[in-house]
Amino acid sequence: MTQHPLSAQVVFATITGNNEAVADIIIDQLKAAGLSVKKSEISQTEVEELQQVDIAIIVPYTYDQGSLPDEGLDFFEDLADVDLTGVVYGIAGSGDLYYGDTYCLALDSFEKQIQPTGAIQGAEIVRINLRPSAEDAVILKLFTDQIIAKAQALK
Repeated sequence: MTQHPLSAQVVFATITGNNEAVADIIIDQLKAAGLSVKKSEISQTEVEELQQVDIAIIVPYTYDQGSLPDEGLDFFEDLADVDLTGVVYGIAGSGDLYYGDTYCLALDSFEKQIQPTGAIQGAEIVRINLRPSAEDAVILKLFTDQIIAKAQALK
């Protein structure tokens, strides 16, 4: 019996390009592991699309004092109403340490929103200060490897 390759969708929101850079590092890792991957911008993505994949990774930014990305509000709200049972998820994103207590706060909001959907956490949240560095790329590789391993274990 041949096993179909795992599929993944990476949904991102970005203003500065930093989060798209984070998403691209994750996508490169997923593809290197042989997964079929769809990349989508958050305002162009319906939450139901995540029901069609094995792995869903959300890469939102945090705006101002901990706010969600405006263009991601519909996606965020719709997440509460979708059944993602069996989908392995991960959340990563960049922020700015300048904001102190609200640094990358949107990541926590997305995690709280996705947990009741039945999705399975594949790795801990990854927070990156500004543009991802070489060290961040290593952390994102570990993050992605953990998510893939969790999804493979469930197949």
